[in-house]
Amino acid sequence: MSPGHNTLPFVKANACGNDFLLIEGTYAPADIAAFSQRVCDRHSGVGADGVEWMFPPSDGSADVRAQLFNADGSEAEISGNGTRCVAAYISSEQHKEKVVVQTAAGVKTCKLISYNGARYEFEISMGEPQVGDEFPLKLAVGEVRGTPVSMGNPHYVVFVKEFATGWQVEAAEIGRNQHFKHGVNVEFVVTKDQHNLEVRFFERGVGETQSSGTGSCASAVAAIATQRAESPLRVHAAGGAQTVRWDGQVFLRGPAEIICRGEFFV
Repeated sequence: MSPGHNTLPFVKANACGNDFLLIEGTYAPADIAAFSQRVCDRHSGVGADGVEWMFPPSDGSADVRAQLFNADGSEAEISGNGTRCVAAYISSEQHKEKVVVQTAAGVKTCKLISYNGARYEFEISMGEPQVGDEFPLKLAVGEVRGTPVSMGNPHYVVFVKEFATGWQVEAAEIGRNQHFKHGVNVEFVVTKDQHNLEVRFFERGVGETQSSGTGSCASAVAAIATQRAESPLRVHAAGGAQTVRWDGQVFLRGPAEIICRGEFFV
């Protein structure tokens, strides 16, 4: 390393292919949004779907406070997968079997199920969902109908018979629709049977992702609410599968793996 470089340490982790940089809040720059966008760039940065900035909690009810910024620099309320990655990091550092994470969508308790080396599995209590009535949107390709679900962040769940070629274009148009004043996470869902869903995700501030924790929860909740499936549900995506059960609260179970540590030149 040449003289004059300031460095910022990070940890990279992923949950079912949904990857995040975990950075201690003491290193947060003045423009945290712009830096998050820069470091998430997959060509000129480290590359990630988002940054989970980790701060001391505002009170004693949590182990850590996580503030999430997407790859485009926008701030999000929560990521289920990102929260699980934060829990894996805290567990690896402090040997905790229960990690409580304070997010902008509330306090989430992560229970360690198992671990093997740098790979962890947690079940997170994700809280009570809010489910709305299905409603249509007019798109360039025609009308689409979806179910709105809030998991502390907004989702629009569309059930389809199969994933159309170029579904990402349709999902991006939904995300830009004026109905969603703060944007929306979009899920296209194929119901395989009563306990299995196949899902594709298009997330606010990121685009297509290999997986989504809150998106998996929203898809399962929408499927159960519309009587297409029953709890518990296995939600399959390009990056792997997670299990969602809805028993008053929603519980999300899946892996998180710490990939590497490094230093970013700033």
